[in-house]
Amino acid sequence: MTGTLIPVAFWFLRHGETDWNAQSLSQGNVDIPLNDRGLAQAKAAAEALRGRGIASIVHSPLGRARDTAAIVAAALGLDMVPDDDLREAAFGVNEGQPMGDWFAEWVEGRFTPEGGEPFAALRARAVAGINRALDRPPAVLVVAHGALWRAVRGALGLEVNVRTPNAMPLYVEPPSDGGAAWRLTPLAEAAPPA
Repeated sequence: MTGTLIPVAFWFLRHGETDWNAQSLSQGNVDIPLNDRGLAQAKAAAEALRGRGIASIVHSPLGRARDTAAIVAAALGLDMVPDDDLREAAFGVNEGQPMGDWFAEWVEGRFTPEGGEPFAALRARAVAGINRALDRPPAVLVVAHGALWRAVRGALGLEVNVRTPNAMPLYVEPPSDGGAAWRLTPLAEAAPPA
């Protein structure tokens, strides 16, 4: 099923905020920790995810996603499993640099920063990681990253270059009417006030 997601509903959670998120800097594989707001966001997401039937948590090994997943796992009384394919995209020389026009060109496949990962390669490994996660007991929660989620959005048949807020739980459902696009339902109440 290369490039195609298993048609099973799941939850997705982008990690909580980091200082680099707040400064609009490209993180990629630089392991920037959650800031205080990010920790509060993760705790709010954990509360919002109680009673949602989550049985499995799979996460990126990067600290900001791992720590977000750990807060949710503790609240739900669940174990969690890392998957390296859920790691954020490598942005090469652009890691630590301001987000700019290069990012949209990268998403469109017209540019890859030196030492970075092509968007198409990110999509292939992101789909592989999500599909492995979906082999676990449902419902599955995937905790990962913003650029990785853009790649997954493409596999979902949705607009790709859309920013997903930090720590906003999304319920992701396969098409039920024979259509191509999946449906995302955000739990807006999970985000603490700014």
